[in-house]
Amino acid sequence: MKVSSRLVIAALFVAAFFSIGVHADEHPPAEPAAADTALQSAVAGDWRSEADKARDKYRHPVESLTFWGLAPGMTILEVQPGSGAWWTQILAPYAASTGGSYYATAADLEDPALSEQARESRAEFAAGFAANPALYGQVHLVNWGPRSAPLPKNTFDFILTARSVHGWMRSPGRVEKTFRDFFAALKPGGILALEQHRANPGPQDPQAASGYVTEQFVIEQATKAGFKLAGRSEINANPKDTKDHPFGVWTLPPALRSTAYGSGKDSDPDFDHSKYLAIGESDRMTLKFVKPM
Repeated sequence: MKVSSRLVIAALFVAAFFSIGVHADEHPPAEPAAADTALQSAVAGDWRSEADKARDKYRHPVESLTFWGLAPGMTILEVQPGSGAWWTQILAPYAASTGGSYYATAADLEDPALSEQARESRAEFAAGFAANPALYGQVHLVNWGPRSAPLPKNTFDFILTARSVHGWMRSPGRVEKTFRDFFAALKPGGILALEQHRANPGPQDPQAASGYVTEQFVIEQATKAGFKLAGRSEINANPKDTKDHPFGVWTLPPALRSTAYGSGKDSDPDFDHSKYLAIGESDRMTLKFVKPM
């Protein structure tokens, strides 16, 4: 009986081992305690607005950056930080406090078609961070746009792109070019950290009009550029997101759109947002890619 019991236990152990191996790329959420103290301090920083901190429950910055493999001293590139600079308020202070460097893509000043508004937005972004070098360090901006020169090669340890893939899909060939540029810009062994509104499995709308993109599409584009998928996580999953909203993903917070894009109206005061506030922010894929050594 004792021998039989040991055999059963051994068999269960082997079965569990191979079960884990099958799902080796599906990582559980990282515990905040696993993150370095500089990251925890950056996320807790009093310079972050209360509105930004209120979104932490949906975006899980400590857990996400820990999963992706952010580490002290890295040279970081944030892609399209946007006017809110949500990630910038974490990444720039983190880089400054750990001996790293922070870069962000910005409107391409070499583009003769660049609007004056875009130039002013870039200047305001730069000025806002330059005003506090003790906190943010030196924030470097690199030209970015459909016609801009490629990113500097073999420069970055960590590239973060958050909820941007759907926008690139509106320009033919831009998705492929962008992933190739990321691959060339990373040092060997460098990390591409990617967050994106996640469509249900199935055919991909080539224009991604709803803002949702399938994991399969993203993984195919990244691997085609040379990346290796190093992990995927459900940290930013939201099973309440039905993905069938009248104004696409922008119906959900934080956008809470209440009219069709291009309708000429900014909002509909009679639109009931309560259903979408109850859902919360979108269901998102959280993927980690690595440039092979």
